[in-house]
Amino acid sequence: MKLSRLAGSLSAITLAATLALTGAGSAQASTKPATPAYVALGDSYSSGLGAGSYYTNSGDCKRSAKSYPALWAAAHAPASFAFAACAGARTGDVLGKQLGSLNSSTGLVSISIGGNDAGFGDTMVTCVLNSDSACVNRINEARTFVQNTLPGELDKVYTAIKGRAPSAHVVVLGYPRFYKLGASCAGLSETKRKAINAAADLLNSVIAKRVADHGFAYGDAAAAFAGHELCSGSPWLNSVTLPVESSYHPTAAGQSGGYLPVFSRAA
Repeated sequence: MKLSRLAGSLSAITLAATLALTGAGSAQASTKPATPAYVALGDSYSSGLGAGSYYTNSGDCKRSAKSYPALWAAAHAPASFAFAACAGARTGDVLGKQLGSLNSSTGLVSISIGGNDAGFGDTMVTCVLNSDSACVNRINEARTFVQNTLPGELDKVYTAIKGRAPSAHVVVLGYPRFYKLGASCAGLSETKRKAINAAADLLNSVIAKRVADHGFAYGDAAAAFAGHELCSGSPWLNSVTLPVESSYHPTAAGQSGGYLPVFSRAA
């Protein structure tokens, strides 16, 4: 997640001409390289669902002013910022709906994707409403998909990003573990929590492997959220909440304190 260095050559030429016309000194003049064009792709963990402060024109995509892409763009003033991430997105949605802003001038891309392909929402509903065995069985189905099918779907997305934005530095963000284990906490059983965390670890490991093979940068959200999982006493994730769609998504603190530093370091 290192930004490519793009010289602000036009600014330098303009400044030099101005100094020559006004008779100002020349040797000490310098320019700061412009922050390259940034495109934010992906699912609800990148759109900011759960963090509030949604842009009114983002509709069901729930793009938040408190999401890590919006916070990073506000702090760094990129040459342009296209916010395409959308709640509920799967790999096919990225390919079909989100790549239009990518081009040869794009310098930075962020994305989180894969959780919805693996059945994130249905899995969590099953675990909240049903028995330990039903939860574990549904998680095992998701694990099979993550191991056998998801790698190929991720490859399609990463290849398409590289093809449309060949000069871009691409940062792929993983997902947090949901639960601190061994803590006294209302809600799901320890059996369910362990199985959910293990599935998140598997998902992240598969994503990280595909990211490395494509030469992109990986942002470890699980490490960033350590100590701030559900049942930690200081969670950066919503538990079951209203609106229900915000459940198990990062809060505003999770976006600013978890995802934003991970992205910033990699970018």
